[in-house]
Amino acid sequence: MAQKQVKGFAGAKFKSFPTRAEAEEWLKNPVYVKKTANSFRTKKKNRCEGIEKRESDITIFTDGGCINNPGPGGYGAVIVNKGEEKELSGGFRLTTNNRMEMMAAIMALRHCVGRMESISLFSDSSYLVNAINKGWLKKWQANGWKKADGGDVLNVDLWRELLQLLENTRVHFHWVKGHAGNPLNERCDRLAVTSARKKNLPVDEGYEGATN
Repeated sequence: MAQKQVKGFAGAKFKSFPTRAEAEEWLKNPVYVKKTANSFRTKKKNRCEGIEKRESDITIFTDGGCINNPGPGGYGAVIVNKGEEKELSGGFRLTTNNRMEMMAAIMALRHCVGRMESISLFSDSSYLVNAINKGWLKKWQANGWKKADGGDVLNVDLWRELLQLLENTRVHFHWVKGHAGNPLNERCDRLAVTSARKKNLPVDEGYEGATN
């Protein structure tokens, strides 16, 4: 199923834990960047250090993943606006890595809908960023949600919502390498993993309904 979810997408990411036990062990001993004078725990202006600077009013970092792919999944986002930060997170009982990467971006953009400010959104999902920046999404929509090889586009429910959110919002998508020590990316990852291991998670109707 995991291979099916990313077939046809170069550079798609498989980010999941083989077992729930490994996910829980990571949470007990998470990897953090060593604090320095310029680390994200010190000055707010340095929290995005190491990322190409953009002239955007709002900065968003997102991440998502699941255990076993498909499996219990979660997403996390951090929105930075004028020195203030807001965290968003959630999870589902059965979903995929790609859906959680997309959901993280969607939930963050929902929070910003109607804002006039420009937005820079950073994600470590090549699937998400390339679909936007390389024009795949517009082509899929124009082709009746078919890929170039004739296959069906997956996660159409989320792509449609993302398109609606982008209609009246100025968003620039940027790819950032995951698990490479970027503080905000690591923070989103931790939010996603924490959400994925919660009990009594809701149903991802867009996934379970499509696979039943």
